[in-house]
Amino acid sequence: MIGRIPVLDPGPLVDCGRRPAKAVVGEAFEVSATVFREGHDAVAANVVLRDPAGRCGPWTPLRELAPGTDRWGAEVTPTAEGRWTFTVEAWSDPLGTWRHAAHVKIPAGIDTDLVLTEGAALHERAAAGVPKKDGRAVVLDVVDALRDPARSAADRLAAALEPEVLAVLGRHPLRELVSATRPLPLQVERRRALFGSWYEFFPRSEGAVLKPGEPPVSGTLRTAAERLPAVAAMGFDVVYLPPIHPIGRAYRKGPNNTLSAGPYDVGSPWAIGSPDGGHDAVHPDLGTLDDFDAFVERARELRMEVALDFALQCSPDHPWVAKHPQWFHHRADGSIAYAENPPKKYQDIYPLAFDADFRGLTKETLRVLRHWMDHGVRIFRVDNPHTKPVVFWEKVIGEVNRTDPDVIFLAEAFTRPAMMRTLAEVGFQQSYTYFTWRNSKDELTDYLTELSQETAHVLRPNLFVNTPDILHAYLQHGGRAAFEVRAVLAATLSPSWGVYSGFELCERTPYREGSEEYLNSEKYELRPRDWAGAEAQGRSLAPLLTTLNRLRRRHPALQQLRNLRFHRTDNEAVVAYSKRARTADGGHDTVLVVVNLDPHHTREATVSLDMPELGLEWHESTPVRDALTGETYHWGRDNYVRLDPATVPAHVFSLRPSSPIGGSPN
Repeated sequence: MIGRIPVLDPGPLVDCGRRPAKAVVGEAFEVSATVFREGHDAVAANVVLRDPAGRCGPWTPLRELAPGTDRWGAEVTPTAEGRWTFTVEAWSDPLGTWRHAAHVKIPAGIDTDLVLTEGAALHERAAAGVPKKDGRAVVLDVVDALRDPARSAADRLAAALEPEVLAVLGRHPLRELVSATRPLPLQVERRRALFGSWYEFFPRSEGAVLKPGEPPVSGTLRTAAERLPAVAAMGFDVVYLPPIHPIGRAYRKGPNNTLSAGPYDVGSPWAIGSPDGGHDAVHPDLGTLDDFDAFVERARELRMEVALDFALQCSPDHPWVAKHPQWFHHRADGSIAYAENPPKKYQDIYPLAFDADFRGLTKETLRVLRHWMDHGVRIFRVDNPHTKPVVFWEKVIGEVNRTDPDVIFLAEAFTRPAMMRTLAEVGFQQSYTYFTWRNSKDELTDYLTELSQETAHVLRPNLFVNTPDILHAYLQHGGRAAFEVRAVLAATLSPSWGVYSGFELCERTPYREGSEEYLNSEKYELRPRDWAGAEAQGRSLAPLLTTLNRLRRRHPALQQLRNLRFHRTDNEAVVAYSKRARTADGGHDTVLVVVNLDPHHTREATVSLDMPELGLEWHESTPVRDALTGETYHWGRDNYVRLDPATVPAHVFSLRPSSPIGGSPN
């Protein structure tokens, strides 16, 4: 039902308000609505934010976002975790209407005394709603001035327009015909749901020993823990482990996904389950639950969290296959159907069937998740959630977050947009994205605008530069510069990004031309790496990753998603974008990034900045310091860049506002 003052299409809104929009503690986001009224009287609006206890936050006025559009908005910032609500209120603004009329009539000598008398009465009414300690006397002084015949009409009007008066009435407006939306839900989660730097590695490869003619020796959780200080030193704060559970023997895959495994082939960690246990067990080659606890504790000491892969599927040897045969698809010949993603076949994996015993599978899933939660895991990367019913995840994540709201679920869902968004709506705090396949300027601009502006209230992206499954052709053929470019993009475009081990060594050999699979994929064999040797020879990208993560911690602007703005360049191989955020001391932090997307050639361009998006006037210029080179320039509205992929493929500028001076190219 439309109120006396229409307030329409409020946002952010998920599923017409049936599910909550999302934010994290300290994240600024825009609440907006369409607000208008009949005739020419002034209208105004505000947003009321209520915390989980029902307490009102600061009264926040809305402003018209663009003149004549009737779309109003304001930024709000929740301060604690939990289920909040927000309400948009619109109202007739009699003082605003009066000021407009007074500006027109008094200089023209039309109804002067009447206008001033009406203004005095309105300010007197307004003063009654202003607390004594917050400026009531200031408003009452205006009443006296408007009624003082000894003063000129212009002076009497000027008294009502003093900045101090307008500020008091801005905090305590005179409102009539107040209309409001219903309270709309907002789920506020911990900051890790939005901001984090992820590093993925296989524990069995760290400390593994491979000698010709001898059985391979797997690394363990204890040897993997020895890698943690180096990961922490690069600035990563989430360590993501593929499944650590027992691996089945039946149909075990050999190197490069071959169908016949040798006696010493280790198999895929995603083929979960053997006589040694299922989803709640640790592979004996990796150690014990005590070893896992020690790994988690070591990560915590280094100020990192452990994310565990949760792959809801089984090898043919999983205990569930014998104990719960109804949990699997059976074919006409009685055999259990294995997983397929044509042309790929996964004979070593049985997917689950949910409809025969939905309640039983839900109960067992919650048991397994809580088992690992009890061992310190508060983040789960969920494998292929789009192959399970959406209602299943709504139930499971809802139950977990009801008692443990700090637990985060990342959806590994490279699938249709509708499914990806719906998974986010029903509870997943983060999602993988199509970032890997967005490499041109237009692709990046369109897709990241979508992620940061259109869906940020529900789907939070985690930009992984590579995964064990995905080695994009851009990396295969672009050399070291391609790896540098993609790292800069992922680390600065999104507050959450991820790296799969080996990226820093520029591993880029595909299984075959046209394939995105790695040759000698770590999914099927042990891959110990010579980290120290690579760094000593200068082959490692660890210094760049360290710099990028240091910048992310230092700059609040890089810890946000919705503040991403793109700027125009006249070269299709050069992309420019900025992020700006308010700092704790009330100032602003601004980062400007310019990237050469061509890993093979030097590119030149003019970067034309949208100065107001940087907090500057169109005529201003400002010092900018490149965090990658340490060099400083002065940039204005239009700026020349030359980026050589062999030396400096990108600029990551921090802005240092100064008094306006003439601009100059870099």
